[in-house]
Amino acid sequence: MTAQTDSRDRRPRRTARRRVVDTRRRDELLRQAEAIILTEGFTAVTMDELAQRLGCSKATLYSLASTKEQLVLAVTRVFFRDATAEIERAVQAEPDPRQRIRVYLAGVGTAMRRHSHAFYDDMVGYEPTAQIYRTNSAAAARRVHELIEEGVQTGAFRALNGHFAAQVVAVTIDAVQSGVLLERTGLTAGDAFSELGDLLLDGLSSE
Repeated sequence: MTAQTDSRDRRPRRTARRRVVDTRRRDELLRQAEAIILTEGFTAVTMDELAQRLGCSKATLYSLASTKEQLVLAVTRVFFRDATAEIERAVQAEPDPRQRIRVYLAGVGTAMRRHSHAFYDDMVGYEPTAQIYRTNSAAAARRVHELIEEGVQTGAFRALNGHFAAQVVAVTIDAVQSGVLLERTGLTAGDAFSELGDLLLDGLSSE
């Protein structure tokens, strides 16, 4: 026996948990959820609380992501995606190859001021978000390496082991994020990366 279907009604059925939300509203809610999560972290916050604070139903919130974990992943990806795009725009606007490293690292510092230690602790303590963080830290190290190589090719920097310098940046990113470097130096994240930019330029400069 084969199952009979009613061809007159083939509209997709909506569950009580999900609701179709227009793109503009969806983006707005995602940004608002991002602001809360980046400020307070995500371990303690619940979907019920988020829905209440965002002024929407849980069904609407579930239209952004099917679970809290998926929402956290979406927020983390958006944070790194937007930060990377903003930093790259600033780098491309800087014509001096020497200053591009400073601009890049200053941009990283600015981005890092957007989230709290609570978010960082939650991010590195949850493997899926920790993987996103590691991927982006590795990408930052590679980007610094590229900027160093560009400076060497133009004669602005002396030739040296650019990979080592890039790994120093990666280790510094992690030390700043964890708070260890800031605690020991008393610097803010932005100041720490500005100092790192100065150190790299002083050491790399061909003059």
